[in-house]
Amino acid sequence: MHEPGRFRAAAVAWAAGGPDAPAAAEAARELATGTGLRTVVLVEGISDRAALEALAVRRGRDLEAEGVCVVPLGGATSIGRFLALLGPQGLDIRLAGLCDAAEVGFFRRALERAGLGSPRTHGELQRLGFYVCDADLEDELIRALGPAGVEQVVDTEGDLRSLRTFRNQPAQRTRTALQQLRRFMGTTGGRKEHYARAMVDALDLDRVPRPLDDLLAHL
Repeated sequence: MHEPGRFRAAAVAWAAGGPDAPAAAEAARELATGTGLRTVVLVEGISDRAALEALAVRRGRDLEAEGVCVVPLGGATSIGRFLALLGPQGLDIRLAGLCDAAEVGFFRRALERAGLGSPRTHGELQRLGFYVCDADLEDELIRALGPAGVEQVVDTEGDLRSLRTFRNQPAQRTRTALQQLRRFMGTTGGRKEHYARAMVDALDLDRVPRPLDDLLAHL
């Protein structure tokens, strides 16, 4: 496992607590000081990580070489634990992040408790390096491509027949195309992560959702 991957695994195990946490904490400390780690980016899930890393490649960036590690939280409610461990009260690593609009409150309160500031607006969050997606990054990417563009990606990935079958289900017939596409990507394990990369790869670079593009530029 390369160094960012080792740090990511150690940080997640440390934050999870339990009997393995002390060893994970020691590993995270060693990796933070001995591998050139400069910034940790906290995102809500693995699909967010996939999208950011895919955009970095398209922008000609090498996050690993730059000392940037993207760590999925496994849900916004875990942000406080990660900030406490990795922020100024813990390892004191430079932090940045991405969150969904509905989870802004968790991030604001956690940033304040961690001693990183008291952001009350999206602009204040951005000055701390944290960017907000409306409603989430998946929604931002689908809107940036448009339903027809996403369907073309689905076709390229060999899932168009599955999408058509899904749309014919009674529960889906009254939903909008955007709602159907969002739900479709969550129906199979790993699909959200796969399509996060695929949609970023399909985007014109001048249509990248602003929160994602601004986060990468901040790093």
